[in-house]
Amino acid sequence: MRTEPATYEPGTVLYDTAAAKVGEYRGRSGARVMLRPLGGGREWEAEPAVLRPATDRERLGASLRAANDRTLATPPATPGGQDRPPLPVPGCEACTWLADRRETARAAFDHSAVSDANVLLRQHQRKEHEG
Repeated sequence: MRTEPATYEPGTVLYDTAAAKVGEYRGRSGARVMLRPLGGGREWEAEPAVLRPATDRERLGASLRAANDRTLATPPATPGGQDRPPLPVPGCEACTWLADRRETARAAFDHSAVSDANVLLRQHQRKEHEG
């Protein structure tokens, strides 16, 4: 007696026992099934007989690996170059005062106050020196 392989809806998360991988069901390719890693990547073909629905643990593990891979592949965002401290505008007393405040905080290892001074200096420069 021959049984028909299970049919799955696109997006169903399956475990390929032959490849020991979790993948998202994409469709059929002839007699084989196409799976794609969670989070994207290169599809692979699998025999329908070696597939089963992924357990919650397998699904979670694959999702975490995909999220970690995305994090490692994406450089940290630095909008407006905020990774560098702003420089005071020469001749501006407010800029000089804020830069001195920042240096005092840096010498005291008060990183929160350093960050605050950078924010205040950027705000001051946007308001008074741009435009």
